[in-house]
Amino acid sequence: MHSPSLKILLVATLAFCAPALAAPPPDAMATLGPEWIAVDPALLDDMRGGFTTGEGMALSFGIERAVFVNGELLATTRVQIPDVARMSAEQAQALDSFNRGVVVQIGGGNTFEQAGNLNGVLIQNTLDGQDIRALTTVNVGVDTLQAFQDLNTQTTLQNAMVAATTP
Repeated sequence: MHSPSLKILLVATLAFCAPALAAPPPDAMATLGPEWIAVDPALLDDMRGGFTTGEGMALSFGIERAVFVNGELLATTRVQIPDVARMSAEQAQALDSFNRGVVVQIGGGNTFEQAGNLNGVLIQNTLDGQDIRALTTVNVGVDTLQAFQDLNTQTTLQNAMVAATTP
């Protein structure tokens, strides 16, 4: 059984890779051409590191970015995926949008020409004395009740066996 920190790392990795693993929109398939071939799902399963939730484990993932200037919320983006194993197309699209990043410009004279995804927050400030705070909050939930119950059952059985064999 993997440690909880490994599971969290796997969930975070899957969540950030979801846009790359998601199927392209139908109109993109038309522009890619006939030479593109779908990858076998079994191969994709191997590439995902063997992450499964077949034992009833539910994993949730949420991430939020917020930018405050002088205590006022200027920008926020967030994604919430209640069950990573059953991520919908809309949730994958929201994650892709989140990965495009956010630009916050404070004061005049700021210029920025975006080329590609930011994958983060870009803050430009031309004013003095500003209290600027950028917060990123990641929430990962793992429903491990069944694993704890199994562990408790195993521990109880082991203790019973030890107690039965000691004089």
